[in-house]
Amino acid sequence: MIAWFEVPVIEMERAKIFYETIFDVSISVNEFGGFKMGWFPDKNKPGEANGSLVQHENYVPSLKKGVLIYFSCEDVSEVLNKVEEAGGQVLQYKTEIGEGHGFMGILKDTEGNRIALHSNA
Repeated sequence: MIAWFEVPVIEMERAKIFYETIFDVSISVNEFGGFKMGWFPDKNKPGEANGSLVQHENYVPSLKKGVLIYFSCEDVSEVLNKVEEAGGQVLQYKTEIGEGHGFMGILKDTEGNRIALHSNA
């Protein structure tokens, strides 16, 4: 049911490099009426969310407030292993959710956001 998400950032280039490094993707940066947006690769599939990094005075990163976004990945451990070298911090290492729901982990990005990861393996 998620259609779009936005991750607040303070410094777009730093955030762009962080997310490109940990997810092995390319993020394209665009500006719209005072908003600087770093678009994640388009899923092009109905039912799969697309999203963006957003730098704007009304967007404030948070480690404790707001919605927690879960990024899907092949293996939570593989992504978490890249976090510290990319400038972030691992807050929760790969943890089994239980009852066949896969695994999760939580990181702090370079902007101060709490971001979660999910994988089935």
